[in-house]
Amino acid sequence: MRYFGADNQVWHKHGNSPVSEADFAVDRFLTETLRSARPGYGWLSEETEDSDERLSASRIFVVDPIDGTRGFIDGRKEWCISVAVVENGVPVAGVLECPALSETYAAAGGAGARLNGRRLERLSGSAIASVTASRKLNEAISASQGGALAVLPFVPSLAYRLAMVAGRKVDAAFAKPGASEWDIAAADIILREAGGALVDLDGVQPRYNRPATRSGPLLAAGTEAVSSVIELAKSGGFLH
Repeated sequence: MRYFGADNQVWHKHGNSPVSEADFAVDRFLTETLRSARPGYGWLSEETEDSDERLSASRIFVVDPIDGTRGFIDGRKEWCISVAVVENGVPVAGVLECPALSETYAAAGGAGARLNGRRLERLSGSAIASVTASRKLNEAISASQGGALAVLPFVPSLAYRLAMVAGRKVDAAFAKPGASEWDIAAADIILREAGGALVDLDGVQPRYNRPATRSGPLLAAGTEAVSSVIELAKSGGFLH
């Protein structure tokens, strides 16, 4: 947290995406800690140069040192450290550490999802009253729905927006094309263990540890609501 609210040095990557000295510091810490503990695991991190060696590993760490870097730089609290273990293309454990919010989401396959140690109640029901997405998607959803849905104010971390669904803070979340594996892997299993699902417009869940790390459009909701959310996205034409 010593970097949060401080005058961080910032660089810009392709697409004008910012990266701060805090991103690199967290990446170094996670690399040293996790890879020394599990040297046989592969490694995929937003801030580490990718290597094809991970593709032959049955288990890998998928890491985003700071998801929501723009918000972090601007002093917003909705950013998180995202760490997942992926086995044979599927997340089997995940943690979202959100220190500025004093929130920790965690899940493991078959063990449920927890927020600050408290087990999350499984999602149920098909009603959709509130949604969250990127800033531009929020505007498009508002325009297409004419006030029929509550569109929450923009949250800069995609991983946290997905966790908001698992924590019943919002009914559904949308992600525009281009989300990377490190943005979604940990949130994916947290959502799944809370009774939700992260899928594309055909209802297919993403696979991980692929050569190409970016996904197409995605949406998240409770499993009973997913079909309604897919129809909402298709009829509204805002997710493509």
